[in-house]
Amino acid sequence: MVLKKRFGAALIICALAGGMAATPVEPVLAQGFLERLFSPQRYDNRDRNRARWQRERKRRSNVRRNPRSTRSIRVKGAQYYTYRPDDLKTVSFASLAKIETASAEPSDLPLDVTPFGEARDHLESFRMRTPGEVASAIKAHYAEHPEFIWVTDARVNARARTALARLEGAERFGLSASDYRVRMPENGSDADDETARQKRLIEFEMELSAKVLTYALDATRGRIDPNRISGYHDFTRKKVNLAEALRILAATDDIGGYLDTRNPNNPPFRALVAELADLRVRSDAERIEITAGTFLRPGGASPELANIMAAIRLRGTDSLMSDHAATFEGYDGGETYKPELVRLVRDFQRENGLKADGIVGRKTIRALMTMSVQQKIQKVELAMERLRWLPRTLGARHVFINQPAYTATYMQADRTPLSMRAIVGKKSNQTNFFMDRIETVEYNPYWGVPRSIIVNEMLPKLFKDRSYLDRLGYEVTTASGRRVSSRAVNWYSVGVNKTPINVRQPPGRKNALGQVKILFPNKHSIYMHDTPAKNLFSRDRRAFSHGCVRLADPRAMAAAVLGSDKVEAVSY
Repeated sequence: MVLKKRFGAALIICALAGGMAATPVEPVLAQGFLERLFSPQRYDNRDRNRARWQRERKRRSNVRRNPRSTRSIRVKGAQYYTYRPDDLKTVSFASLAKIETASAEPSDLPLDVTPFGEARDHLESFRMRTPGEVASAIKAHYAEHPEFIWVTDARVNARARTALARLEGAERFGLSASDYRVRMPENGSDADDETARQKRLIEFEMELSAKVLTYALDATRGRIDPNRISGYHDFTRKKVNLAEALRILAATDDIGGYLDTRNPNNPPFRALVAELADLRVRSDAERIEITAGTFLRPGGASPELANIMAAIRLRGTDSLMSDHAATFEGYDGGETYKPELVRLVRDFQRENGLKADGIVGRKTIRALMTMSVQQKIQKVELAMERLRWLPRTLGARHVFINQPAYTATYMQADRTPLSMRAIVGKKSNQTNFFMDRIETVEYNPYWGVPRSIIVNEMLPKLFKDRSYLDRLGYEVTTASGRRVSSRAVNWYSVGVNKTPINVRQPPGRKNALGQVKILFPNKHSIYMHDTPAKNLFSRDRRAFSHGCVRLADPRAMAAAVLGSDKVEAVSY
């Protein structure tokens, strides 16, 4: 047996020969031995060492007798964060008032003679709140090109008006126009005051440049950095070359077209743009309101029953309407909750994944209530924001895992999409949001049990029965790969001291991965796979896994992705 104890920077290794127990001695237990061997001057503290030894023996004995004392041993998953956006910075533009270079275009006149040069002194005291990267791009551009972009002949030009119109139309793409508004210079008394007019025009120049660059940032990569939302988000945020954007804006005659192209142009985004435009002209005339707090049991009565029936009529499927046509026809608008109405509600509950008890409570009312138009608009805008986090194109061939819809879809330009039901991570073990590249399809796979499952789910069973894994047919190996019995492992050390132990389930009918595993190696250890629990695919809500994605038809998906060496996989 080898005992290891770290003293400062030195690692002391002591080999103890003789008939030692098969169970490794905990490092904390070894401390007493090492102190006696290497610190004779502390031998007088043997009573304290003996007490420490006895306390540790009592603790380990308590673990064996009372497994509940190990409940604090957990591997925590990713966390949600308090989102903190980038603060706007109050930036000084005084450096632009001290430009000493001359403009090469459109004229070779000294800088002080150009309209920009005559107005630049007013930037000495100009301050503006804007993102830091936007301010840096503006300063760099005007230092190299000290010329107006948005002003011609001491007036706001047509380019500026086009830009302002596009910024005001930001709502079309799910953005907020109020984020990009710029106050136009007034044409009143300032028109007769040349100094005041110059000051306002050059400030307008800086403000509009800042707003169009902010729009370019938001339209390209989204207003939110998803990786600040939670540890489940793992996207590479897009880089936006703001210096290049301002150069293009200064040179192009199609300002509106350029700003529009900063938004995604893939089919899903275009469909959301069309849906958003349609929603903005709708009203809530058909929406059914059910009074909050309504609670109705079979045999009871409620003045809200008429609204409940109207909501079922609006939200129910065609088959539900057909099966209960006589009930709808016979309903007279009364308040009594009769048996035939209870049966109708139960069927509605089944369709919506609810407990079919016929009780109209909070969950049933939530399923009955349709979203308002404004709520739908918010959801579409959120979907547009999320699409901005992804690459503009997902590849000619890719798999898109839509977690809210519980689906996995294989997409290829020249074929009909292959879509199937999927099971994703439950609330405590969510599937991460990320992109990666599919590399391997494995048939009859082993299942390497993640440490989180070993610690959080298997350890409580192993504390009660150390042969638990042996009985279930799992293979247990040490860090060196040596096969051992689960009974021979110090599982408390695995949980507390993170002693490396590997557990895997061999292929077979009971294997958690079924017959197929589709791998896209990633730091989250997530992949797509088969499952023996086929009955779960019939559920409407399918968040049951530990993070991996289970497929209803894994063989079809494997056949699809094997058509090429590489194919994109997106978990979202």
